[in-house]
Amino acid sequence: MTTRLLEQINAPADLRKLSRSQLEELAIELRQFVLQSVSRTGGHLSSNLGTVELTIALHYVFNTPDDRLVWDVGHQTYPHKILTGRREGMAKLRQRGGISGFPRRCESPYDAFGTAHSSTSISAALGMAVASRNSGVDRRHVAIIGDGAMTAGMAFEAMNNVGVTPDINLLVILNDNDMSISPPVGALNRYLARLMSGRFYAAARNVGKAVLSRVPPVLELARRFEGHAKGMVVPATLFEELGFNYFGPIDGHDLDSLVPTLQNLRQQSGPLFLHVVTRKGQGYKLAEADPVLYHGPGKFDPEVGIKPAAKPAQLSFTQVFGRWLCDMAAADSRLVGITPAMREGSGLVEFEKKFPQRYFDVGIAEQHAVTFAAGLACEGQKPVVAIYSTFLQRGYDQFIHDVALQNLDVTFALDRAGIVGADGATHAGNYDIAFTRCIPNLVVATPSDEAECRLLLSTCYQYEGPATVRYPRGVGSGAVPADDLATVPIGKAVVRRECAGDPSRNVALLVFGTRLPAALEAAESLDATVVDMRFVKPIDVERILHEAARHAGLVTIEEGSVMGGAGSAVAEVLNEAGQNIDLLQLGLPDAFIDHGDQAGLLAEAGLDAAGIEASVRKRYHALYESPAAVSANSKGE
Repeated sequence: MTTRLLEQINAPADLRKLSRSQLEELAIELRQFVLQSVSRTGGHLSSNLGTVELTIALHYVFNTPDDRLVWDVGHQTYPHKILTGRREGMAKLRQRGGISGFPRRCESPYDAFGTAHSSTSISAALGMAVASRNSGVDRRHVAIIGDGAMTAGMAFEAMNNVGVTPDINLLVILNDNDMSISPPVGALNRYLARLMSGRFYAAARNVGKAVLSRVPPVLELARRFEGHAKGMVVPATLFEELGFNYFGPIDGHDLDSLVPTLQNLRQQSGPLFLHVVTRKGQGYKLAEADPVLYHGPGKFDPEVGIKPAAKPAQLSFTQVFGRWLCDMAAADSRLVGITPAMREGSGLVEFEKKFPQRYFDVGIAEQHAVTFAAGLACEGQKPVVAIYSTFLQRGYDQFIHDVALQNLDVTFALDRAGIVGADGATHAGNYDIAFTRCIPNLVVATPSDEAECRLLLSTCYQYEGPATVRYPRGVGSGAVPADDLATVPIGKAVVRRECAGDPSRNVALLVFGTRLPAALEAAESLDATVVDMRFVKPIDVERILHEAARHAGLVTIEEGSVMGGAGSAVAEVLNEAGQNIDLLQLGLPDAFIDHGDQAGLLAEAGLDAAGIEASVRKRYHALYESPAAVSANSKGE
């Protein structure tokens, strides 16, 4: 792969030294570099192939990093990372010790704002624009937001605020990659965008307003004519009404259109809105044909493409959920499936095919998803919200106020609970146990394997109130789920291993979730009792007090935040009962856990079998010392 120009670019200042005619060649090199890099490491591909020309144009026109670029979501920023000094870092993209797959302020001064959850860019860029205005700093602020992210209410809340904020320099670029421009329309729109973004057009417009303001009826007629005329050729009305000056749409892969348009817009002030149309997977035919498949692939051969995966030896937790949802929907016509723009990720593809009238993808609108489910429940439907743990954080108020407070019958399937691996801290589901267990009326279930996942999904679905079932990314121990829709008693734990020796000389491991196999392995060396707690709420108080009364210590294990988590719930039970027993709480630390391999990150947190055993032996060392050592210690030797 030839990268003659790209190898010269170590910062955007180098890019700005190139001639306009060299930018097309750079785009070809950059696109190939992205393709080759992602094929070796895995990561987001389709979206990044679609932003190559837009990224080049932005850094070519704007004086970054002084001018601020805020990339929404962030999985479209690989070209940005490559052009801002991180070309070599792409070799360890999303790996432990490597660069992030998303913008991070601590990683580069060119990452003006950390973005991994969608629809935050306009709000952040507006805050920056106001700060610059208040400080008397003359700089430009650009928010680049995708059409999917525009489905979120937060984007419109921000635009509503922009329209009434005076004296700011803010450009919002809508990267619309869900449509295409035919050549005739593209040529016309290029001309209109360049004309309307020019200073002559803006000046003429302002002079015309000044002159016509003396004749109000004529001014109103002119306003109506201008609005209708622009509305016939561009979808400007909504953004104009929010206070933006709208330009476009233009072809986001045409540098001869992008560069002069951005140069014109950089000379203007006030709220500006540029509509850019790009194509996911641009320049790589396989990704163009199937952008969903190539959205976030693992390693693959770009010459061959992604081969169909062999039938997996075991089901992932997401697949277990997807099959359960279809089976339960067939058994109960009241079931409605809801996802906030994560059909594939949450396993609802088959459900949509089988039950299209009961499937709702509400877009990137988690708050709406939760309250929409509440409304359905009010009228006797049985909604199941399939949502990543990290994304439920965005609908927390609705979760409490609209669902739990009214004790409505909504089931939440929390995928990606715990460590997620390569996506890192922004997508980690570390906090849902802590932020759900404090809410009244709620059932919180933590299945330990795939079979338990199906059991607890059915159990929580049949519970007439709000419930969550949390499960991690990927596969578990391989337990095969039953085909039926059986349930288990709510709030009751199950003993999976009894210690062989004297319980008063041993500990009991109370496990919440999929760390159970690791706990069982550690227990063989420790001769510990192992309890699968199944539920964080209601928690099995009777079982906890029973094990506390007969063991020398209790150890709680969870793939979630130790602070406020399931271990804290056990501590509360012991405190309430006045039970004085040593309690060791194992879980995820009070720190944001970086990207890396899931198994490696769990081991670093001490949640693999070796880590659990080591922690228990360290805390309860007196129990596990040899008799000779105990005798020697008692004699002071």
